[in-house]
Formats: sequence, structure tokens, C-alpha cells
Amino acid sequence: MQPKTWKLSKAGALDLVKTFECGQCFRWNADDKGVYYGVAYGHCAKLWQDGEDIFICSDAPAELWYEYFDLERNYDSISRDFYDGGYLQQCTQYGMGIRILRQEPWEALCSFIISQCNNIKRIKGIVERLCESYGERLEFDGRVFYSFPAPEKLLGLRAEDLSVLRCGYRAEYILVAAEAVATGELELDSLIRADWVEAKKKLMQLRGIGEKVANCVVLFGLYHMEAFPIDVWIKRALKQHFSADFRPESLGKYAGLAQQYIFYYARSQEV
Repeated sequence: MQPKTWKLSKAGALDLVKTFECGQCFRWNADDKGVYYGVAYGHCAKLWQDGEDIFICSDAPAELWYEYFDLERNYDSISRDFYDGGYLQQCTQYGMGIRILRQEPWEALCSFIISQCNNIKRIKGIVERLCESYGERLEFDGRVFYSFPAPEKLLGLRAEDLSVLRCGYRAEYILVAAEAVATGELELDSLIRADWVEAKKKLMQLRGIGEKVANCVVLFGLYHMEAFPIDVWIKRALKQHFSADFRPESLGKYAGLAQQYIFYYARSQEV
């Protein structure tokens, strides 16, 4: 199928920079003109803004990208619930345009295992080396990309086999997760349908997955938007701007979106 170009969204509903740079994904990168290139579900794409519109070029069906960017959901309406007149409202207004991507579950699981005690630049490097080593070669727009490797591709490997990734102790956790998914011990599709708390508990049974990583996978890979990952940025923001008895559950079924607004705003204030 030949790549096609079409308008994906109004710029107000989708902000490419905020969505791709808010820490939820690791396979999208902008060139010097602000055009983003990436791979999702084995399909390459490039996205750019022209005036008030966002355009996409890809060989994948439009439906895949509308679902990937969660464009059928009304984020404006959801976000009004976060207008508290204080810090959360500041975060929300600053972060409007962020969409919670509906990423491939195994990719999200593996990527957030890699994210442990890591920074975004390093995470991206490890993920790309994993794809280059075990993914399928893809050619698009005169460039070479690689798909995210299926868990079956990693079966039988030892931790030392992943030394080329330079991911340290995380190699063992990647292989444990790959075996669990490939053998059916961990059925990610069933966790999409499960209660989000149960999904988190199931993920945390895997070696190397704590609560923060599990919450990230539940939010970004299993699409349970109640999940509220707490990392150092969120912990600092909660301590400085929320009451001591604050509970993420008080934000309702879209607490994960509020988390992204807080995370993006908190990081931006440190730059």
C-alpha cells in the first residue's frame, strides 16, 4: 500500500510536541523542520503542522491513526473537570493538546521496563537499538526504520545477548516479560478488558515491575485512564501543590490524563 497524506486533526485538538514529548512514548522524533517521524503497529508515519491543521503521511489505514491518537474522545470536555482554580488548572491549560496514545501493549510494557531509573534520551536510544537488532526493516520517505520486535523474537535469548542495547540490569526483566507474553502466561489483551487495578496487580507479578512501571503500562498500553503513575516529577508536584491527603482516585476515571498535564507542566518549569 502506497503512503497517502491527509489531514488528521485540528491543531488545537492534537499538539504534536506536547503529545510526543510528554514522556508517554519513545519512538517519535522531530527533524529540524519540526516534522515528526515514527513507527507504530509496524507502520511508519510522519506528521506535521500546517497552519491550524495536523497532517499525516502513512501507508496504514486512517482508522489506525485515529484510534492511536484517541481522536474520537472529547478531551476538552474531560479536561473541564480539572479546572479547580489552582495548580491543576494551570497544568491542564498548559498541557491542552496532549492525547493519551493507544500504544501497542507489548511495546508499552517493554518500553516502560526500560524506562526504570532512566531518562528519556537514554530510553529512546535503548528502544531504538532493540528495534534495530530484532525488529523488521522498514523503508519510508527515503529513510530506514525498524518495527518493534514481537516478544517471540526474544525467546531463547540470555541477558548477555542484549548487551548491545546497553540497558544494564533491565535486560533480564525484558526477557522475563517477553517469555511471559509469548507463552501466554501474561495475556495483555485480557488485561485491557480487566479492571485496571487487577491489571496492575497482574503486571506486578512479573519480576522487575513495580507500581510505577505497572501504572505506566496500564495507562499507556492497556488504555485504563484511571491509572496515575507517580515518578519523581509527579511526587514533587504533589508535595508542593496538593494537600497531604490528596488521592489520585479523586480525579476520577481520567486521572491519567490529569497526570500527564501535571507531568508535562512540572518538567517544563525546570527547563
